[in-house]
Amino acid sequence: MSRLSSIFFIAISASLWGIIAIFVRKLASLGFTSMEIVTIRVVTAAILLGVIGICKYRPNLRVNLSDIKLFTGTGIFSIVLFNWCYFTSVNEMNLSIAVILLYTAPAFVTVLSFTFLKEKLTGLKIMSVVGTLVGCIFIAGMNSGAASSITLIGIVTGLGAGFGYALYSIFGKFALEKYSSFTVTFYTFLVASMGLIPFTALWKKGSLLLSNEVLFYGIGLGLFPTVIAYLLYTKGLEKTDASIAAIIATVEPMVATILSVFLYKESFGMFQAIGVIIILLSVTIINIPARKQRASIV
Repeated sequence: MSRLSSIFFIAISASLWGIIAIFVRKLASLGFTSMEIVTIRVVTAAILLGVIGICKYRPNLRVNLSDIKLFTGTGIFSIVLFNWCYFTSVNEMNLSIAVILLYTAPAFVTVLSFTFLKEKLTGLKIMSVVGTLVGCIFIAGMNSGAASSITLIGIVTGLGAGFGYALYSIFGKFALEKYSSFTVTFYTFLVASMGLIPFTALWKKGSLLLSNEVLFYGIGLGLFPTVIAYLLYTKGLEKTDASIAAIIATVEPMVATILSVFLYKESFGMFQAIGVIIILLSVTIINIPARKQRASIV
């Protein structure tokens, strides 16, 4: 797989993550808590991936028990933490504010990648991280209507979402040294499901879960911004530095912003447009061919 394909996969996955609010807000309006929505997402994804695995990737379902710790990292410490924090933030505040806090993730990833993966910390990476953060600030921070919706719980959970999101790239990189992208994605959601089901008692809402509306949005949540998105992102990680992947994935706030304008009638003005342009430039900068980049600074 070429580097260009990896970039494309990551960008598509981020675009799919950008539409997640459609499913989250609908399920919340139907009576589900943030943690219950997380459980619906991971269990649906695990079932769909399990069926795909049995039908097409049986050899990829074999893993060493000693490596479960890797999937505990991607499943519990990343997926569960990230989803709960993000869904809580989305329901607490304006969507664009929740997204900007989520996209502190590239900064977390860059630091963690340098520390644990020994990835080079280059001037262009730092510029891109700063650029994406500034772009997100323009998208959300200059919006007075959005700012008025800020809450302490929203801020804390938003930052927690960014940290949890960052952990997937780190643990995922370690897991990909031994297993395929499908194996990593499947066991991530399987472990997350096993950790969530006993604590949410979701079965108590059995009749509601089986309603047509919940099935439609639940399966949609598990399929598009989850199974397809994570398979593409994990595949893209195979040929891309975790820090670069996190920066490319900042196309998500642009998609989420467009969604918030057209679907939720949230405002979009000159500052938001500037933010989108800054993010696009930051993603472009980080993908300048290596031979054109300056030497690493660390």
